[in-house]
Amino acid sequence: MEQTKWYKDRVFYQIWPRSFRDGNGDGIGDLWGVYEKLDYLKELGVDGVWFSPLYPSPGVDCGYDISDYMDIAPEYGGMEAFRAVLDGLHRRGMKLVMDLVVNHTSDANEWFRKSRRRIEPYTDYYIWRPAKPNGKRPNNWDSHFEGKAWQWDDLRQEYYLHLFAVRQPDLNMDNPLVREEVKKILKFWLDLGVDGFREDVITFISKKEGLPDDYLFPVFKGIRFYNHGPHIHEYLQEFRRDVLENYDCVTIAEAPLVTPQRALDYIDEYGSHEIDMMIQFQCMCADCLFSDYMPLSFSLRKLRRAFSSWQKRMDGRAWNMLYLENHDHPRVISRYGSEKYRVESGKMLAASYLFLKGTPFIYQGQEIGMTNWYPDKTEMYEDVQTLNQKQNWPEKKRLKLYHRASRDSARTPMQWTAGENAGFTTGTPWFHVNENYRQINVEAELTDPDSVLNFYKKAIALRKSLPVVRDGRYREYYRNSGKLYVYSRETETQKLLIICSFTDRPVRFRPPKGYSLAQMKLLLTNYDDRLDGNGFVTRPYETRVYLYE
Repeated sequence: MEQTKWYKDRVFYQIWPRSFRDGNGDGIGDLWGVYEKLDYLKELGVDGVWFSPLYPSPGVDCGYDISDYMDIAPEYGGMEAFRAVLDGLHRRGMKLVMDLVVNHTSDANEWFRKSRRRIEPYTDYYIWRPAKPNGKRPNNWDSHFEGKAWQWDDLRQEYYLHLFAVRQPDLNMDNPLVREEVKKILKFWLDLGVDGFREDVITFISKKEGLPDDYLFPVFKGIRFYNHGPHIHEYLQEFRRDVLENYDCVTIAEAPLVTPQRALDYIDEYGSHEIDMMIQFQCMCADCLFSDYMPLSFSLRKLRRAFSSWQKRMDGRAWNMLYLENHDHPRVISRYGSEKYRVESGKMLAASYLFLKGTPFIYQGQEIGMTNWYPDKTEMYEDVQTLNQKQNWPEKKRLKLYHRASRDSARTPMQWTAGENAGFTTGTPWFHVNENYRQINVEAELTDPDSVLNFYKKAIALRKSLPVVRDGRYREYYRNSGKLYVYSRETETQKLLIICSFTDRPVRFRPPKGYSLAQMKLLLTNYDDRLDGNGFVTRPYETRVYLYE
């Protein structure tokens, strides 16, 4: 089947379903709540939705531990609600992307239950190994969430591998029967009308033969033996050849620690083209080392290098996936912007990435400038990854780290109104609502022409109206600045200049050689539109977007 590149002209919105909107009053976000808000999404300007997992799950990792891949969880409304949302999106000309999680399952999955009992054909669906002499684990690999990566199973009398939570056993993708199961899953949802998949840690699915010990990496021991493993390309090509090529769908791979050069091995449109887009983590490492739980001071130079390297390396060869927030990271205003200048920095951050080349993704609440959550006790956190960080630290020090780094800040309920529970539910919310909902909510921002929400609407509409945003060349300026990020998008007929200040301090801006602000039209700004000759002094977190044609 000839596939189009429709995803290149879309703006996507990520929904974390448990916290988006509760439609039946039980305190849990659901698909009926999503259905109520489809017109809100359409008016925002987005035309595609990516859902974090909707499948039945015990909820150890908020749905990323799947017990049944071919159903929708009852608490989300089941298949009836899913079909209603799918039809509602398609009627509005919008696309739906599912989360595909096949590196691991839940230990409640029927496959794992039968594998524990050595019931064929499930015996080798997972990665089992006997204990070493003296009962030692099969190797020294680390889990990303909970201690070491091996868990003893009394029933089977062997260890199983879990790269994430203990109750998330890794599938054995080397088993061709497991790969057939993945193809069945893909086909089931595509036949139902789904438009593609975001593929969770998909670069982890092939492990090095022999599962050797890792004596090189001090953290994430073992990752070099399963990230981009020996058969990864073979397996992805198999999925594409046997299923995905028969549908006009999109695939988006999550790829921790991937570089632009390595990404091209997967997404080069003139090469194997196994995946359409790749979610890289480099743009999320401007204030940390490898992980949000290894914090550093924010560095605009690091962020600029991440943006620019992907723009330049992908140009003419592959397509970028653009984002600054998702369910796996704290809120970006609290990280790269300023809560004091929340509105100004929220708008600036929007402009910093929405005009890059690629397909932008907006995470729920990002468009209204939601910020981090600051509870009084570590026990108020829910996320399995968070609660297993620095357990030996004193409470006060640990709480400070969680305030800065926890994924739970992105998972508090969406703030719709200043009313009870932020308008998220008429019941008791499943999780804590951020206390600032009375000031930060959709209802208030819809009526405020200067709100972060209305800025996003303008920026999205502007992006879609300008061919230069889709096709223009990328150039960066002020490359050594720790305060200004300035870039242009250029075609033969249009030039777009984007100026972003990442500081509350005044900075003198002069346009790059070949640009004259007096000859350009100011299309978008987070302050008033006064001009300052052929240069200006920035105000806190100022952004401006100019067009020359």
